[in-house]
Amino acid sequence: MKNPGHGFGALATFGALVLLWMWATRPGGIDKSLLPPPSDVAAALRNGLAGGTLWPHIAATGGAALSGLALGVGLGVLFGAVVALVPVIGLFFLPVVTAMQSIPKVALAPLVVAYLGFGFAPKIFTAAMLAFFPAFLAAVAGLRAADRGHLDLYRACSASGLHTLWHVRMPAAAPYLFAALQVAVAFSLIGVVVSEFIASTQGLGYVIKARAQELDVSMMFAAIGVLCVMGTGAGLLVRLAERVLVFWRRG
Repeated sequence: MKNPGHGFGALATFGALVLLWMWATRPGGIDKSLLPPPSDVAAALRNGLAGGTLWPHIAATGGAALSGLALGVGLGVLFGAVVALVPVIGLFFLPVVTAMQSIPKVALAPLVVAYLGFGFAPKIFTAAMLAFFPAFLAAVAGLRAADRGHLDLYRACSASGLHTLWHVRMPAAAPYLFAALQVAVAFSLIGVVVSEFIASTQGLGYVIKARAQELDVSMMFAAIGVLCVMGTGAGLLVRLAERVLVFWRRG
């Protein structure tokens, strides 16, 4: 059962950080052009939301991140399942993926923009590229972690491969996949924002870049705060889904 103290601890930590922030930006403290006080950031956020200027950018970033996440995780799980279930393919494919994983994917974002141009496509592709690798590795490790005794039992009962996959391998892989999904959510959001920095006229990454050029630090922090809320909220939804779907691990 979840400890209520965890939530209280998180709120207490957040409150302490806000108090420290308020103290640091007091009159005579850090200059507002470097670190605006929380009240200025809250005012910028309120004006952006109430005036409707932020909502299209939130929708653009969220839509691209969600699309890239679904594409990257879907392909990662699919290819991971093939590698885990067909060892011969794994001998050739796994070293290639491992080598590709060592390449900093964010550094490829300018190249992606050069090939795909402006708009939605490069954001989705970059997000999918970042989400693919944790999902792929989790699928390989999780499907291979199935209990050997259960596999032998199903094989002795002449169960089909699909039946064994659904009832033995997938339950074993589920914790791995949800852990990877937590990482993939953050990675997909990072990929979208990086693409918006480079070539976009919509999205929270674009807002941060544009406001930086105008020295509007309060709106920059407001956009960063929205990104934090989006990432944290998505992560909580993944954890909730895991608690509901992976019910055999409760307690």
